[in-house]
Amino acid sequence: MVSPVVVGKVGKEYYEKEEISEMGLSRRSPRWLKPMLRASYFVGCSIHGNSNKSECNMFCLDCMGHALCSYCLFNHKDHRLVQIRRSSYHNVVRVNEIQKYIDISCIQTYIINSAKIVFLNERPQPRPGKGVTNTCEICCRSLLDSFRFCSLGCKLGGMKRGDKELTFMVKSSSSSSTSSSSSMAGKHNRDDGDDHENTNVNFNGDGGGSDSEDSWTMAPKKKMMRTSMDDKGDQKHRRSSWSSENGSAISPSTPPIFNHRNASRRKGIPHRAPF
Repeated sequence: MVSPVVVGKVGKEYYEKEEISEMGLSRRSPRWLKPMLRASYFVGCSIHGNSNKSECNMFCLDCMGHALCSYCLFNHKDHRLVQIRRSSYHNVVRVNEIQKYIDISCIQTYIINSAKIVFLNERPQPRPGKGVTNTCEICCRSLLDSFRFCSLGCKLGGMKRGDKELTFMVKSSSSSSTSSSSSMAGKHNRDDGDDHENTNVNFNGDGGGSDSEDSWTMAPKKKMMRTSMDDKGDQKHRRSSWSSENGSAISPSTPPIFNHRNASRRKGIPHRAPF
């Protein structure tokens, strides 16, 4: 018989581990994600049920409550709202609406009605199709090779399993801008350093060595190359000008137009105009 003290220790350790995992999960996912996945959509609103178009298909990310209808939006004007849609009896959300708030990497997206969407919850598939090489890690839904999950809920399930590389948190634009600015600054510094090195090599005439010889031998070569290029340009200019000036002498002139009908016609008596 197991003593109740041992059972109490095991239960306490289990709940402590659960609390630690929940704390780690809350740092990698927003608080409103679970309520959004668990909410009931496309049902009649409990407040505006007698009105037309009272179907609940909106969710407020700030209030994290139940689903909202079009009449409930009056009280959520300045809040972050997401519209839930329906596809094959499953709830979906458009990518351009949800990716502003969470990271949807590793989740396969679909195109429905010319819009890219992502599913909210898992969609179990007991028998994957023939030739399928990749499936969802949670519900075994067949996927493309570059994805791991078929929905937001499946990715959340993968995070609960202990995959610390998964996260829903979007990288802040400020950190990306600072990293890009630092990389640009480093690039400018490297370019400036290269320019200083080039100037030291080209104009270091005090020390006797290979650097000074290279600096003095490189200058005449550049000068000769420039003069040769200038000579070629002058030759081309002379040819073009000579051809334009002597074009009239080389090409034959256009003969005058001779009308044979007027030549055979006899000249008649001239008629003077009346006074």
